[in-house]
Amino acid sequence: MNSVPIPLNKASMRKYEDLEVPCDSILANFVWVDGSGICLRSKDRTLDFVPKSHKDLPVWYFDGYNTDQASADNSDTFLFPEVLYHCPFRRGNHLLVLADTYQYNYQPTSTNYRKECVMQCEKAEVEEPWFGFNQEFMLLNTDGRPLGWPPGGFPAPPGPYYCAIGANKIVARDLMEAFYRCCLYAGVKMNGINSGTTPSQWNFQIGPCPGIRAADDLWLARYILARLAEEYGAIVTFEPQPVPDWPGNGTFLYFSSKDMREDDGILVIERMIDKLARRHGAHINEYDANDGADNAKRLTGKNGMPHIKDFTAGVANRCCAVRIPRQVSEDKRGYLEDRRPAANADPYRVISIMLKTCIFDE
Repeated sequence: MNSVPIPLNKASMRKYEDLEVPCDSILANFVWVDGSGICLRSKDRTLDFVPKSHKDLPVWYFDGYNTDQASADNSDTFLFPEVLYHCPFRRGNHLLVLADTYQYNYQPTSTNYRKECVMQCEKAEVEEPWFGFNQEFMLLNTDGRPLGWPPGGFPAPPGPYYCAIGANKIVARDLMEAFYRCCLYAGVKMNGINSGTTPSQWNFQIGPCPGIRAADDLWLARYILARLAEEYGAIVTFEPQPVPDWPGNGTFLYFSSKDMREDDGILVIERMIDKLARRHGAHINEYDANDGADNAKRLTGKNGMPHIKDFTAGVANRCCAVRIPRQVSEDKRGYLEDRRPAANADPYRVISIMLKTCIFDE
């Protein structure tokens, strides 16, 4: 397969956008997490009405055997619609539908962590928790090599690429511009984007949002990014350490409660950090798709990251497990940044354990 990126232009991206769909047809693209806990799947359904909320949509199903979520002899797996977004690909009244997965007996599948997260967020509502995420990722050619890297070799060491400009430093800015606009159109609370510390690495920021919304928006943003990358002839990888000895990819978490945002909230922040230190191992187990095994390749104490065995915290220190931003330290209130979650972490799992540790003292 040709691994040369295809330019993002109208001819390559929107060959059929002018075809008219019957005015009484709404195209709904259902999106869900498969049995891997990180990969997304989707399927389309034609509706004959415009839903006002996710509750107007019917429960649907799919073949869970082919997504590693059911056995072959009992493969029908349920899709429960949960969140509606505007579809940036079809536009108009067409929709993206973020859905949960349930087994034949209406119990959550093994990778449905959203249900538990909803319960935790509802319990914590009085504390008004806010969350945000900084998602790192890398773009690859279809042969698995980082996009824009020299054939058979490596680019110059990290340094000139972060938040950079210039064709000798930046890869796929047009893709990221399209991604930024598509997310905002969809209704994702996108805070910003920037290029990362190596060529072909980018970051985007979600939130801050109350409760579960940041996790929903992060999953939907991951889907939009992968869809756009298809049209670019590229692959998005959320592998925590796609290239050995180079900076890896994380999903940094921003967290605050009502007390943390009030005057002298820094004292609350420090107490939260003490709680996090006591449950370091439990958090590591929740912070990637393989119960800590993926993060062991990334959290090595190198490339500006902490070691997986150590819990550290500091002000404006990117090498720590938990960072207090400089402005938070000066204002003496605000939020904390947990830098441990890997790029393939499930944000529902991350939010759930953060609430259990910091709010419920579990």
